[in-house]
Amino acid sequence: MSEADQNRKTYLPQGMPVPVAARDGVDREFYEALKRHQLVVQRCGKCGTFQFPAEWICYKCHTMEPGWERVSGRGRIYSWERVWHPAHPALKGSCPYLVVVVELPDAGNIRMVGNLLGDPMQEVTIDAEVEAVFEDREGGTLVQWQLARAR
Repeated sequence: MSEADQNRKTYLPQGMPVPVAARDGVDREFYEALKRHQLVVQRCGKCGTFQFPAEWICYKCHTMEPGWERVSGRGRIYSWERVWHPAHPALKGSCPYLVVVVELPDAGNIRMVGNLLGDPMQEVTIDAEVEAVFEDREGGTLVQWQLARAR
């Protein structure tokens, strides 16, 4: 990726739709937290189980007590794909790009999907540590991933 590409404020090209909360509001808190550059997931108030995506009931104990808990935004790559064919017309000139499935250890190992920022030809390693990156777009905020910096 060129230096100009690395310095741009957005990773995805203009014209890409931004995910928004469902009409029934089940995941509204997730998207509101993204606007604050925070990552939250549901956690059952009764049994403590984390779950993603959001639902009105707990996946495990079936009570209607899922709440929201802020998590660190640090995870590890569970799986990945280098995308060569655009999945949306706006991506026509943006291939290849990397998509990762990220497992979040501090959230019961739930998994999220997103783009891996940086060189699309970089070597990707399963279990590599990543951290959430928030990209503000017109209409909402996206969560994407970058390789974690050493602490």
